Amino acid sequence: MEINIVLINSRSFTFEINNTDRFYLKNKLEVKIGKQKFEIEKTVNSVYDLEPETNYTLEIYDNGELLIKKDFITKSESFSLNVKRFGVKGDGVSNDTLPLQTVIMSCPKNGRVYIPKGKYLVTSLFLKSDITIELGAGAEILGDTNRDNFGILPGLIENEKDEEYYLGTWEGNPLDSFSSIITGINIENVKIIGEGVINGQASKENWWNNPKIKRGAWRPRTIFLNKCKNITIEGVTIKNSPSWTVHPFFSENLKFINLKIQNPADSPNTDGIDPESCKNVEYIGIDFSVGDDCIAIKSGKLYLGEKLKTPSENFQIRNCLMKYGHGGVVIGSEMSGGIKNVNIEKCIFYKTDKGIRVKTRRGRGEQGVIDGITVKDVYMDEVKVPFVFNSFYFCDPDGKTEYVYTKEKLPVDKRTPHIKNLEFENIVCIETEVCAGFLYGLPEKPIENIKFKNINISFTNKDVEADYPAMMSHIEKESKCGFFIANAENVKFENVVISGNVGEQIRIQGEKE
Repeated sequence: MEINIVLINSRSFTFEINNTDRFYLKNKLEVKIGKQKFEIEKTVNSVYDLEPETNYTLEIYDNGELLIKKDFITKSESFSLNVKRFGVKGDGVSNDTLPLQTVIMSCPKNGRVYIPKGKYLVTSLFLKSDITIELGAGAEILGDTNRDNFGILPGLIENEKDEEYYLGTWEGNPLDSFSSIITGINIENVKIIGEGVINGQASKENWWNNPKIKRGAWRPRTIFLNKCKNITIEGVTIKNSPSWTVHPFFSENLKFINLKIQNPADSPNTDGIDPESCKNVEYIGIDFSVGDDCIAIKSGKLYLGEKLKTPSENFQIRNCLMKYGHGGVVIGSEMSGGIKNVNIEKCIFYKTDKGIRVKTRRGRGEQGVIDGITVKDVYMDEVKVPFVFNSFYFCDPDGKTEYVYTKEKLPVDKRTPHIKNLEFENIVCIETEVCAGFLYGLPEKPIENIKFKNINISFTNKDVEADYPAMMSHIEKESKCGFFIANAENVKFENVVISGNVGEQIRIQGEKE
């Protein structure tokens, strides 16, 4: 067993146990740091209430036997500002937006904004560079639910030089949206950490009521990061988001560590963390339970993809738990800038509709290339379809047009996306229901180079209702089917075991290898 030091702050420390376990440890372990002693049951853990610039020793025991010992030094901080000294009420009734914003703007470089136990009602808080915001145990930020109290971020602003400035965004296009509960624009070197809660307070009585109708502007996110660098969000619980929970947009060097993201299973568009045209992103030890995709990696629709040509690239997703969402880890469908180099390992998927889900369609554009997805050491339980690669995704206003749905071979042009170079290894899927895998490429641009190695998929013994394996037009419902493959080249299966299926284990449509 090894220990990875994931994050060291001035008053907290996060570590990861590197063994064969996924998210949960097989056996509880005892931890000692300074005067603190406690048990752990997860692979990724955080320790709080430490002192700045102090030497500590991490000790981990199994039934009294010392397994590992690690020394570390906490970081420095310039000043710590307790929000209670700035007129904040913290009663959950008074609007604390202005006094909390006062603390943030007053915090010096390398300073800490400390939010102690209490309930803090806010509309939108705007971040600034070079600070840490810590939510203490029992602290809860409550998002306002009255849209009349929110500012609007215009989607696109032009100047006399025909330059464009993008602020608001909605599902891959620069569109007016409400400022989010926590908003960062052009900032860097910021951490949001702690044991507290950020509660968007969304419900079917407010933000989730008629969610597809724009009223004033599109719904806010809980956390929105626009053109930001070196951002870390660690430890906190984020729940009841008005729409996507965390949405980084054209940002880089992002770390999401040991979070809990909790949205009801029937809440609309409440994805977990959706980076758009972002670079160098880490997800470590996150517990997702959401109403849409747990993680959806995006790079905009055609306008932004063609104009800015900015892919999402270099992602590490490790030791995460994905529950109840539509998809566990999803690529697209807004991917017109391209997506490359995504590594997923040691994760658990539980009762998601899809496991690894790649979705695109004609019209996403020639920059929309998905290249280099690697998935290893993953466990899926009650996932309806573990693997979906869908090149006919039918959402959007024009998603059910003949151009999108036709299975006839069309000319390759500047609107044609591409999927290639996908590897899957050491994956176990149990209680599968609908389909082992559904791979459907474009006839004019087949999916290229897919490898499945050491994969074990077993279907449930229960009777299950047939369902569509992917969101595309003119396909049949399936129940307990094996792999379905159409328009794909160089698909390799090595030591793939499928049990409990009905019909063929691998069904191929067309003449491709």
